[in-house]
Parts: sequence; structure tokens; C-alpha cells
Amino acid sequence: MTHKRRRPTKNRKASSRGRLPSLKAVLPPLPDTPEPSVGTDAASASATVHGGTSRALRNISEVRHFFRTNSVPVFFIGATPFNLLGLDRWVRGFSYITYYDAWNGAHPRVFSPTVKPYQEFANGEEINNWLLNNAEVRAYMSRSTPAGIRPKVAMVFFDEETENICHELGYDLILPPAALRDRLDSKIVTTTLGNEAGAPSVPNVLTNVQNWESLVIAASAAGLGTDWVVQTPYGDSGKTTFFIASEEDWDKHQDHIRGEDIKLMRRINNLPVAVEAVITRCGTVVGPFMTELTGFEQLTPYRGGWCGNEMYEQVLTSERRRKATELVRKLGSRLGQEGYQGFFEVDVLVDLDSEEVYLGELNPRISGASAITNVTAGAYADVPLFLFHLLEFMDVDFDLDVAEINERWEELASADVWSQMIIKETAPVVEQLVAAPDTGQYYLDESGALRFRRAALDWHQLQNESEAFFLRIYGPGDFRWKGADLGVLVTRGRLQRESPNGGSALTIRARHLIDSIREKYVGVPVVDAAEIGGVKSR
Repeated sequence: MTHKRRRPTKNRKASSRGRLPSLKAVLPPLPDTPEPSVGTDAASASATVHGGTSRALRNISEVRHFFRTNSVPVFFIGATPFNLLGLDRWVRGFSYITYYDAWNGAHPRVFSPTVKPYQEFANGEEINNWLLNNAEVRAYMSRSTPAGIRPKVAMVFFDEETENICHELGYDLILPPAALRDRLDSKIVTTTLGNEAGAPSVPNVLTNVQNWESLVIAASAAGLGTDWVVQTPYGDSGKTTFFIASEEDWDKHQDHIRGEDIKLMRRINNLPVAVEAVITRCGTVVGPFMTELTGFEQLTPYRGGWCGNEMYEQVLTSERRRKATELVRKLGSRLGQEGYQGFFEVDVLVDLDSEEVYLGELNPRISGASAITNVTAGAYADVPLFLFHLLEFMDVDFDLDVAEINERWEELASADVWSQMIIKETAPVVEQLVAAPDTGQYYLDESGALRFRRAALDWHQLQNESEAFFLRIYGPGDFRWKGADLGVLVTRGRLQRESPNGGSALTIRARHLIDSIREKYVGVPVVDAAEIGGVKSR
């Protein structure tokens, strides 16, 4: 699962294994010869014990060498390896422990337990805690960890139970405290901290309303006009963002808003962009800016729901980029005062009418946008953004010129054109899959049809817009329902265009790719959900 936001309001179906006979198809094996080298693969480098070194790392070359010869195992744990897939190219000893194995055991650095009895998970935290408790996983981590070394563990979603498990098992959870992250995850808290840091949000009022009349009064008193966006403190990919311009809109959403602490905002003509950053002891490293794919009905059933990103030179003008970078750095400094360190993602809103740049939302975690952040020209010229996060939690000192890094990455931004789409089930169905597309590299043939080329470890080898990488999440034997994450498609080039009527629309190529992938999924209806463990339509 990709999970850009947290606290989904309804349970998610996480696996169908264990109750019905397995219908798993076997992926074509990976080729005997390794993938073409990109000059960064750290898997075969010799280890060097770095612990206790007194000399600080002072430049990117030394940082690259440190990770290329790293001797401490680093495990990324999650439903899928999507967020940080490919980081093993830079970090020796980096591997993935996942619930879903899209390669069926063929990926040399992805481990998934073989025994997964059927059960439902409410969220990503439950999946990760299940994995940490799993005997197969613990045995794998033990085999992969040299004696006397505490392995490092990273993940997107975790809670206090995760912290307790890691403490008991002797793992270092290399993330900020769960309690701090939960507090910062609130849109109400983010807005307040942003205001204190000089990183303001779209004109808004933080309030609590009981009915339509009180909503109107609150908006009028704050000078917010008559067209609004309402957000509750915690949301999952747009599920708790509501657009209200009439009493009819209120009636539709009131059950989710009434009596809740809310952020009531003026609705603006905005360009939403996403950016990832890392708070380090040397300052905040700001990654490349990306546009977001949001609410496209071909990809997600949720209006306002995040469903992908694009990275290209013209995302922001130089002046907008300067304003947005300064906003992120100010927010990073304020978060650091709260004790936060490491990776975070920010949604920034550019008012196209006034050119003001506003803070949108904070995601205090590894982000779903990381997939293409880690293949930028800046990443290949220096190191991927996430490695600055790792530095904060490794036993090594460093003294880097963050301002110089940020300046260089801005200059390199024009070299990158990448896009990704999170493909969810949009139909109101509950089906068991009997066929699904393989994970790997695809291409458009001479007739324009999308064809499977070969199994692949990640998307780093894509060369042009005729190629794409698809990471399958649900496969044969699993269930799909409205809102389920089917998979992720990564490609070169753009996937959305500016619409003549304002806003944006998916390109013809994007729609063709979506349709082509969906055609490869085949399911059979579930007649009686109760007989297979209470599967419900979401």
C-alpha cells in the first residue's frame, strides 16, 4: 500500500491469503544477468565498520562512501517496498520486509513471510506491527544482522506499540517519536506551527461548528467569502477534505464535520505542489518540487484524493520556487524546535491569482512521493534525499553545507521529468482476483499496446516515455474493492496537462496506460462476503 496520508476512517482489506486456495501466478524469473549498472549499486561493495569514528563526514563524496561500505543492516518495513524501492542501490545492507511480495521471491533484497493467515488490517500500523512480530521476519532479520550490531528499522506508519516491539527486540527505530509525529500530523497543529514560523496557510479559521448557520457565521467573521474548503485534523488521501459552497454541500458532509475541530479555509484558485525535505543538524535539505495528481476519477474514487505526482522543470517559476523553499525551510526549523528530525513532506499551495505561496499540509513521515524523489538528477549527482535522514540516525557525525546542496539541487531540477500514478479500484465491486499484471518493465509496442518487457527490480532503468514500470500490490488470490490499491505505475514524462477550462486533466497517454493496466486485472464476484471472513465493500 502506498498510503500518503494517515488515519483512514474505515478498515482496509490487507490480504486474502489463508482462507481460500491460493491462486497466485508465478512471475517470470528475473534474468540471470544483473540489471545494467547505474554506477551506484552498493550491494556488492565491501563493508567497513564505521561505528565510533571521530571524523565528521564533510562532503557528499564521503557520504556516498560511508553508505556504500555501510556495515549496519537497514530494513524498510511495510505493506510494499514502494516508498523507498531502489535505495539499496546506494546503501549497502539496505533491504525490504513487506507483506506483499510483487516479485514472488525473485527480488534479492525483498523478504516476505511465506505464511500469512487471512486477516483484516485497519491501517498501515497494524501491518507493520504484524510483520515485526512475525517469527519468519524476526529470523530473517537475525540472520542478516552481524553479532553485536543493532539493526536500523524504517517505515511509513508506526505507533507506540511499534516502538515497544522494537525496544524489546533490540531494533533501532530510526524515526521521530510516535507521540510527536501524531501531534504534528494534525492539520490544526500544523497550521498553528506554520503561523508561528512565518509559513502561513491559505486564509482560514480554526473552529468547531454544529450546523450550517454556525459555519456561515465563522466564515463571515474571518472574511473567507462563500466558497470554502473544510478539513478535519486527520485525513487519508483527501477522504476528510470537503468542498462546501452551499447548504446542500453542508448536508452532504455534515456528519463528518459537525462537532469536530476543523480548519475552515477560503477556496482559492491554486496550484498544489508537493516537496519532501529532511531536517538535519546542519539545516533542512529541501528536495525537488512536484505537482500532485489529485482526485482523477480514473485513478481514485475519492474527490480530492492524492493519486500521484509529476516532476518537471516548469513545476514552479524561479520566484515561486524561492518562496516555497523558504516556506519549507522555515517550517523545518520550527519542527526542529519541537524535537522532530528526519524526513517529512509538505503540500504547498500557490495562489494563481495573487502569487502568494501557502503552507498546505504536513506529512511527518516518509512520503509516497519519495519514489520519484529518489531518481532525480540531484540524487544521482549527490545522494538520494532519504540518505540525509539515515545520516541523522546512524552512528556517524557529519558537517555538510546544506545551503550549497539546496542551491545545487535547484539547478539540477530541470533535468528531471518523472511521473507516478497510484491506481486504485474505482468500481463498487468486491471481487477475488484471478489474474493481475506482473511487476516489471512495460513498453508501448509499434501498435501502441502496452506490453510486458521483463521482470525488473525497480524503475531506475526507464529511459523514455515509451517505457513504464508497474509495481503490483494486489495479485491473484487477493480481493479488490472500491478504494483498494491495485498498484503503482512509474514512467518518464508528464501525465497531466492544463485544461482549457482551468485546472488539469490526465493526458491521453496517461489514460491509455491506466486502461491498459486495468484490463490485465480479472476478478470473480464475491457472492457471500461473510463466508470468506467478512469482506466488505469500502
